[in-house]
Amino acid sequence: MNELNTGLPHTSVAVFTRRISREEQSSYIEVPFDMPERVEEIQVTYRVESFGAPGAVIDLGVRDSRRVRGWSGGARAGFRIGRETATPGYIPGDLDPGSWAVLHNAYKVPQEGCEVTITVEFRHLGGRWLRGDLHTHSVHSDGTYTLEENAAIMEELGCDFIAMTDHNAVSQNLAYPRNTKVVMIPGMEFTTNFGHSNLLGVADPLDDFRVRHQADVNERLRMARERGARIVLNHPHCDYCPWEWDFAVDHDWVEVWNGPWSARNERTLQWWQEQLAGGRRLVAIGGSDTHRPDPMVKHAMPCTWVYAESRTAEGILDGIGKGHVGISFAPEGPFLELTCGEGAYRAGDLVPAGQSTGALRVEAAGLLPGDLVRWISNQGLEKELCLEGEGDLEQSQAALQLPSEAWEGRSFYRVEVWRSFKEAERVLLAALTNPIYRTLGAGRGNEGDG
Repeated sequence: MNELNTGLPHTSVAVFTRRISREEQSSYIEVPFDMPERVEEIQVTYRVESFGAPGAVIDLGVRDSRRVRGWSGGARAGFRIGRETATPGYIPGDLDPGSWAVLHNAYKVPQEGCEVTITVEFRHLGGRWLRGDLHTHSVHSDGTYTLEENAAIMEELGCDFIAMTDHNAVSQNLAYPRNTKVVMIPGMEFTTNFGHSNLLGVADPLDDFRVRHQADVNERLRMARERGARIVLNHPHCDYCPWEWDFAVDHDWVEVWNGPWSARNERTLQWWQEQLAGGRRLVAIGGSDTHRPDPMVKHAMPCTWVYAESRTAEGILDGIGKGHVGISFAPEGPFLELTCGEGAYRAGDLVPAGQSTGALRVEAAGLLPGDLVRWISNQGLEKELCLEGEGDLEQSQAALQLPSEAWEGRSFYRVEVWRSFKEAERVLLAALTNPIYRTLGAGRGNEGDG
């Protein structure tokens, strides 16, 4: 429970060797390989062994089934191509299955020849937990970080994605660095005098951000929706810039956790609970809202965790749309995975009427002695567990579950972890999950399946 292991995509590796003779000097050589289906990224490395005199120079590139996808000559020992980003000199995009080839230019070959060994690693599509920040700013509005600095900080933190949500600006979406391993989610913070909303997933969601009244707001959100944006109500109960427009506006998600945990987040958490108890299936997310170096407001604090089928902007946003989301105060956790029925359902899922529910379980990492684990349903707080010591951390996994009988009369369950932080001298939220839902009216046939 103390190790943070969120899973990695399935990988496979192919290794090829090609002997190059002196007679092939100055010629282009192909080393063919088959691109499997459902690949999200390839990484290619190569090494050259000279026979006899040293000094072979063999250039590197790659083609897909239609065209050359990249060339680095003798400048690199490898490259990476993903669906959205790639090593400089290479084109990101779809990795269509079929006949591909590593390209070589036999620029300089010793008299005795040389041998090239090529390793191709395929990273396949498949569900895994990714972590990142869904609310950040840069020099493209009122922040001081460049896009490159934002990406570098997120890489250093071990995060997977960052959303670029500058105030009423979209230029950041046209300038983000392409050679980072961090997934850059396009976005914009639709900033008005009476509330803020993040528009995620499209580079240019609005032609004009200016609004005067509710009808204008509705029209702007209609345009963003039409262009494919996901709509987030940001820090809706903030002391300085709350959401004062109609809460019935079109939106997908709500930012329940903005920056360091505070009273404004408490109010939004309570509001979200009321929405859930009233029957809404509303996804909660978090964002640091970082603008500049600050001792309290930092990248990925809070950190949003998303179970996604691909490490792409679309894959991450699709995962959020399904409610496969948790939030922790920092990238190192605590990390919570809420499941039901031997993993058949996870946070965001709906257990249909008549379906046997099974027990609810939390797999946790990064918990500490003294942490409070709270189970919450549509009827409020159901169970609270205090982890009292190191031994309890190892023994408490059995306690981090509820039997299927606990579903009786409940339409959802979610989990929170609260922790005493010495820096703040108070107990604050450390992590939460989105709910697993259940259709009421399933009857008593759900009982006894734990």
